[in-house]
Amino acid sequence: MQRVVVVALLFSSCLVWAQPRTVTLRQAVELALQQNPELRMARLEESKAVEAVRVARDPFEPKVAVGSGLAYSSGFPMSIEGSTPSIIQAQATKYVFNRPQTHLVASVREAARGAAIGTAAKREEIAHQTAVTYLEAERAARTAEFLRRQVDGLARVAEAVRARVSEGRELPLEAKRAELDLARARQRLLAAENERLNAERMLGALLGLDADETVRVTVEERAGWVLPESEEACAEQAVAGSKELRRLQSALTAKGFELNAEKAAKLPRVDLVAQYSLLGRYNNYEDFFSKFQRHNGQFGVAVQIPLFAGPGVEARTAQAAAEVARLRLQLQAVRNRVVNEARRLYQQVKQAEAARDVARLDLEVTREQLSVLLARMDEGRASFREVEQARMAEDEKWMAFLEANYALEAARLDLLKQTGDLLAALR
Repeated sequence: MQRVVVVALLFSSCLVWAQPRTVTLRQAVELALQQNPELRMARLEESKAVEAVRVARDPFEPKVAVGSGLAYSSGFPMSIEGSTPSIIQAQATKYVFNRPQTHLVASVREAARGAAIGTAAKREEIAHQTAVTYLEAERAARTAEFLRRQVDGLARVAEAVRARVSEGRELPLEAKRAELDLARARQRLLAAENERLNAERMLGALLGLDADETVRVTVEERAGWVLPESEEACAEQAVAGSKELRRLQSALTAKGFELNAEKAAKLPRVDLVAQYSLLGRYNNYEDFFSKFQRHNGQFGVAVQIPLFAGPGVEARTAQAAAEVARLRLQLQAVRNRVVNEARRLYQQVKQAEAARDVARLDLEVTREQLSVLLARMDEGRASFREVEQARMAEDEKWMAFLEANYALEAARLDLLKQTGDLLAALR
């Protein structure tokens, strides 16, 4: 009995585990922003960049090391690793004035800011991929649902036609045509189901789920997303919200600090130094020096004035200057591309809206024609075949309207990503 209970519990847990996870568009985006592997790796890179700032600032923080140069001297007390033999040694160092390192810290800090901008750009990219994949899965699910009803209807039509053929009221060719329409609908249904399955698998990967976990989209009605009012406003928002432009600007600023660091290589450097030594008499200091003192200490600064830095400094300065010039050219090129792409996407949205309106009107006209044919069939002036052809035409127009509507939503998502308003619209 206990074995039966255990097996039943395991079976029920497997069923629960195997059930697909149903999410809405907003839930899918939220999960992707939390669990997407690429985004998590971008956050790790950002954290590494933040820690690099601490590494660059490290020379400006005081460092104290305590050790021993304990050794027995036979004859003159020689040095051990540059220090006199001593029982206890303590040294402290710190950068006081080092302009190259100061500019390097500023460059690394700007690089960390650029890494944060890169993470934000990756967030928008993952949110966009998730939303587009979700729409593809939702469109395929709606199409499959519609085609499933169509297959059921065509199966009833094929059965009715076969009955009319057996009664001699239809030609055998009509039965073949009905079977062909049914086979085509079943083929389209299979394609739609496979498309939905593949889109949901891609969505699961974007959400950071395991390969054996399944996800299902929710067919829902959504309010229209707010878009810029004009093409020029769209271009301005795209420039202001472009993460790529901000990242390039950050890279340009960081490279400018590197250029300043190379130029500052000829400036003096000042380091704070301090040390203490506890000496022992067994090292023969009293035999070779006129006075012996057990406790010894030094505190001061070490100044270095470069007199001849060599040609490498000028070469590195020229390289940094060339990189700054290249980044400025790239920044201008990217800005032009962002503006042109924003205008193109705005026009694409307008075209998609017009295509959606045409598909809607075409569907309405086809439905009116079907209504007329149904009335004529009631009066005996239209055949059953004509009505079924009109129904199939209505189905095709509805599918075209569905495709046009999803094409419009995808175009709006592309435009929102370009203007930097995607996350605000989806959350």
